[in-house]
Amino acid sequence: MSPSRTSSPDPPRLVSLATAVPPHRITQAEAEAVSRRVFAGRGADFDRLLPVYGNAGIATRYASMPVEWLTQQKGWRERTRAYRDGALDLLEEAAQRCLDQAGLRPAAVDGIVVASTTGVVTPTLDALLMERMPFRRDVKRLPIFGLGCAGGVLGLARAAAMVRAEPAETWLFLVVELCCLTFRPGDRSKSNIIGSALFGDGAAAALVACAGGRCQPAAVFQGPARDDTRAGGRCRPAAVFQGPALMRWGEHTWPGSLDVMGWHVEEDGLGVLFSRDIPALVRNDLRPRIDAFLAGCGLRASDIDGWLFHPGGMKVLDALEDCLELRRGALIHARGVLHDFGNMSAATVLFVMERALAEGMSGRLLAGALGPGFTAGFLLIENGT
Repeated sequence: MSPSRTSSPDPPRLVSLATAVPPHRITQAEAEAVSRRVFAGRGADFDRLLPVYGNAGIATRYASMPVEWLTQQKGWRERTRAYRDGALDLLEEAAQRCLDQAGLRPAAVDGIVVASTTGVVTPTLDALLMERMPFRRDVKRLPIFGLGCAGGVLGLARAAAMVRAEPAETWLFLVVELCCLTFRPGDRSKSNIIGSALFGDGAAAALVACAGGRCQPAAVFQGPARDDTRAGGRCRPAAVFQGPALMRWGEHTWPGSLDVMGWHVEEDGLGVLFSRDIPALVRNDLRPRIDAFLAGCGLRASDIDGWLFHPGGMKVLDALEDCLELRRGALIHARGVLHDFGNMSAATVLFVMERALAEGMSGRLLAGALGPGFTAGFLLIENGT
């Protein structure tokens, strides 16, 4: 693995970060009760899987559609419509909050990266969002499909790469996953039942820019603003912005691992695919990949002050702590997000990042996630160093 290198003296920085969840709150007790009703008659196989609801480490999740809708038979047309509308609502909320935090208007954005794997629409979500928010008509767009749970880390890395290539530009990274829409009541597979105990919906937005970029957050500059319609009237002269620096990024895809995680495309929607071997793979095979990435950065695991990993589930978190040689429960922010929101696929790691940074995590941080491929994505962050 060869980590990317930052060629600009000013590394891409995380200017602002915001998250959003849909309105329908589902407790884990409610999810278990609904599953009992939907899968009644599955017999001993379902009864054997029931403990997963209590052992998932999840208290609440949020869904873009009410439970009654989710438990009805739906086809691709209805699922796609629900995905399009729900995803756009969440992206608009997250994007606006992110821009508000930075003191910028949509017209300040030069490019947009959108990552999502739980639905497909064309035109893509970024183009559809441009009809809701006043982004410039010359904004650059990069929609990404298929990274799954790794999309949060790797999508943010793609935005950072764009800013590294064009240091004067400001890029907005958006990620949204509506995992609940993939629940299919007619699918009585083990994976679908386990998914009903884990998955929730959510979105996040992150603004990425260099300290010397042409448009900066209004709050961090001294002196009067100058009018500039290209930046929505809030562009100021360059100054030093000390947001978390996105230093290096990389990934590793294991050979012969296509069946570890992904989707089955079925007549009535997407069927979840994840192997029971994921925790063992994390415990036994992830650490060498982390060490190789860090070595390419001139670092060791002992140089990392904080770990920001996607919480796939309790067994995966336990395996992560084992492979990182951490005490049980050390990944407190990942466990907290899983408890409060469930597994929101690619969006989840941004929730973890938001919580950790808000609580003052600083130093060298490593963000990571695993997704279809089977792929591990890494992002080295320096906050306050």
